[in-house]
Amino acid sequence: MRVLLIKTSSMGDVIHTLPALTDARAAIPDLQVDWVVEDSFADLARRHPAVHTVFPCALRRWRKHPIKARRSGEWAAFKSAVQATSYDAVIDAQGLLKSAFITRLSRGPKFGLDKYSAREGLSARVLDHPLPVARGQHAIKRVRQLFSQALGYTLPDAAPDYGLPREHVPTPLSEPAELVFCHGTTWSTKHYPEVFWRQLLELACSDGHRVHLPWGNDEEKARAERLAAGLERVCVLPKMGLDALTDKLLSWDAFVAVDTGLAHLAAAAGLPGVALYGPTDPMLTGVQGLRASSLAADFPCAPCVQEKCTYRGELGKGIEPPCFSSLKPRHVWQQLLRVAS
Repeated sequence: MRVLLIKTSSMGDVIHTLPALTDARAAIPDLQVDWVVEDSFADLARRHPAVHTVFPCALRRWRKHPIKARRSGEWAAFKSAVQATSYDAVIDAQGLLKSAFITRLSRGPKFGLDKYSAREGLSARVLDHPLPVARGQHAIKRVRQLFSQALGYTLPDAAPDYGLPREHVPTPLSEPAELVFCHGTTWSTKHYPEVFWRQLLELACSDGHRVHLPWGNDEEKARAERLAAGLERVCVLPKMGLDALTDKLLSWDAFVAVDTGLAHLAAAAGLPGVALYGPTDPMLTGVQGLRASSLAADFPCAPCVQEKCTYRGELGKGIEPPCFSSLKPRHVWQQLLRVAS
């Protein structure tokens, strides 16, 4: 069976799709999936054993520079590749207008979220088989349900399996271990306070662990260098691509992260760890792994799901964002010890 999957971004969305591929491959042994995904996540998509071909796209860049995309031949080559095969099923697992645009180009019966289930209901208009998937569920569960309906198999009850093979068995934190602290994220409200990160690093170092700090841009690199200053057992990683970083995650022992794509990647790679949620809701997008745990802020306005903090009360005064005042470093560290020891 040949299936075309459209799920272009973000990193977290791509990772949330992997368990559905594992379910589908177990139910349909001859399954081959071709995947349309943003080029920056192509290497990650290729890691799943059900994936046959990856069609990297650059929708964000193409939309900004449409004339250049046409003149360069990039768009024509992409369109030709997507249309070269007539598929048994095409699954739009994103439910956005941008994914609907690509779905419409493809050849084969088209499945996806109906207008009541999709984030952008108009995306369902291009579908031959719009499917109901209840909102208010975790993103991983929703994609697994969509696949089971589209491909006609019974949804398994098993925990999510991301299909990323891991040979290294994580070292328990009762022994010196290799940790990763994923401090970078997008919204300012999702950032764990630097003073708290520093205290967490000191707790880790005092127990004899080595901590690695990844970064993706100059601002994150500067933060990592501030956090690591004077701590011999804290390593600011060199600049590396997602593929190289995934290999590292598969060999490390535990993680702490904010709400970011790397948190989901760490959980998918089988690391025990803790992800910290202030303004966002772990019930919908929390990390899911065999030994991964989500810690949510206990604060009057959390989760607010806002990119800018509007809280003006006295609780958490002096901490930015104030909701993280309920997730003190020692509490986070104790939770990490529980899940990783």
